[in-house]
Amino acid sequence: MKEKEHIYLSSPHMSDEGYEKKYIEEAFDTNWIAPLGKNVTQFEEEVTAKIGAGKAVALSAGTAAIHMALKSIGITQGDVVFCQSLTFSATANPIVYEKAEPVFIDSECDTWNMSPEALEAAFEKYVKMDRKPKAVIIVHLYGICAKIDEIAEICARYQVPLIEDAAESLGSTYKGRYTGTFGDYGIISFNGNKIITTSGGGMLLVNTEDAEERAKKVLYWATQAREPAPWYQHTEIGYNYRMSNIVAGIGRGQLKVLDERVEKKRYIQEYYQTHLGDLPGIHFMPAPQGTHCNCWLSVIQLDEDCRVKPMDIMKALEDDDVESRPVWKPMHLQPVFSDFDFISLAGDLCIVDHETGADNSISGQIFEHGVCMPSDSKMTEEDLQRICGTIRALWEQTSSENSER
Repeated sequence: MKEKEHIYLSSPHMSDEGYEKKYIEEAFDTNWIAPLGKNVTQFEEEVTAKIGAGKAVALSAGTAAIHMALKSIGITQGDVVFCQSLTFSATANPIVYEKAEPVFIDSECDTWNMSPEALEAAFEKYVKMDRKPKAVIIVHLYGICAKIDEIAEICARYQVPLIEDAAESLGSTYKGRYTGTFGDYGIISFNGNKIITTSGGGMLLVNTEDAEERAKKVLYWATQAREPAPWYQHTEIGYNYRMSNIVAGIGRGQLKVLDERVEKKRYIQEYYQTHLGDLPGIHFMPAPQGTHCNCWLSVIQLDEDCRVKPMDIMKALEDDDVESRPVWKPMHLQPVFSDFDFISLAGDLCIVDHETGADNSISGQIFEHGVCMPSDSKMTEEDLQRICGTIRALWEQTSSENSER
């Protein structure tokens, strides 16, 4: 009997055509393997051309891109930055790098992303305190587009720059326009688990009127802030954040199959909806009208009274050598950020699970009742059948146990 193969949550997927090898070999043949070379500049140009961004700077990680965006805006010690709570910590960490103060904003049910109403409430509160934020960071969680029009309008009204964390949403569109191009700054991640990868890396998109000047300054910071002198001279603190020519070569090859990867991810989401949608108590991540989500990860939500719990699903999949994981634990529930403010329209927080810290906020409920399903773009039809069979068996088992009581 053939041994079952491990099914990953989302792992690197090189092109069948070998596009990546072509660019890597060219870098080796020309001996341009450092953070300089044709692949880096071409990758930046090809990404901006593909999605319609202003200027781009290829960096070592999406986290580095957020850090550089904050520095470009001029965030310093004591400044307030509004940040979506339901996200990975890399969105919020760079705020603290600059000794600024994150204020976390709750999500809303329509998109699972930052609530425009909660954002408005946060502005009203902090403007009254004479502490208007210096920036707002939104996230397109799992590739689901936030209500970017409403959020951008609020930021424009208060004249506060918007940073769009599109690390998980490359290839997603909102009203026909790619995410990462609406904010003053856009963030892309090419981590190994993303929809396309460079093995590690990210990119900062600059969409301001003075984009070229700002991108040039970011490039300066990202290459150790070295001055144009015959010797190594520095008048500012710099960072070793530049992407290498080898890594950029992988990215150039991956960019050619982005549309293909988006369609496969969307197919996986649709397969789950078709084959699991009839199970009682199960729901799927939203697909807001006017958007085309890349479905980077397919996510399910369980009703609060569902007899099957998220950990039951993850345990059953793990026993079948299938990888899954919880939804991101919101930043306002993370111990490291426990001293910072959280703005929610859910009312007074009521802790219901002292072990996980889950609460009655929208982001807390999405975390408590959600499961990120296997979403690897290399999965076969047989893999999907196996996953759905494991989950359906769990529902049947629970139903059988209930009938025996």
